[in-house]
Amino acid sequence: MPINFYEDQGSPACLSIKMVVNHLNIPVNLIRISMPAYEHLNPEFVKINPAHTIPTIVDNGFTLWESRAIMRYLVNEYSFGNDLYPNDAKKQAIIDRMLDFDLGSLYPTATEWMYPPVLENKSPNPEKEEALSEKLKLLDYFLSKDVYVAGDNLTIADFSLLSSVITFHAAGHNIDQYANIKSWLNRLEKELSYYNRLVLPHIDILIPWFAPLRK
Repeated sequence: MPINFYEDQGSPACLSIKMVVNHLNIPVNLIRISMPAYEHLNPEFVKINPAHTIPTIVDNGFTLWESRAIMRYLVNEYSFGNDLYPNDAKKQAIIDRMLDFDLGSLYPTATEWMYPPVLENKSPNPEKEEALSEKLKLLDYFLSKDVYVAGDNLTIADFSLLSSVITFHAAGHNIDQYANIKSWLNRLEKELSYYNRLVLPHIDILIPWFAPLRK
């Protein structure tokens, strides 16, 4: 039975899940939830996920939300030991470190630059964009040491950070200034058979949404 996957187009977190299920060929039933239309607050969805967040999955009665938890679950449940999240405590710790860097440091810094012009009609703040740049310089440094963000193999951390970085690109931040990030993006575009099908539409959806950042 396919997994019910509740998602919203343009969500970086949902994009990372799409890449995992495509990479592992996991059958899913996509169910669109429009957050701009407040569909995540519908009683039917709140009954499924009281936190009313997306992405959310329901796998044969098992409900889970939070994208990084979902990615770990999907690999462990459907391809245990896969290099995306290997059965090795130290390798998992490195992957988790990069997932936490994205969740707790990189993306929150980006939201302080991206969201106020879009959601609050404020002028873009160059200092906030510079703070994002400092975080991206750190990621660029990490990628000067390894082929992928968590070592020599593609992992779920690459999916998470790819989703974040291309969102910053869609918002108008110049990613070309980070040589190692740019090389990593080019590598993923060539290696992932589903890149153009999943990532490019994501960018196209977000570019108009982030138009206030270009004023």
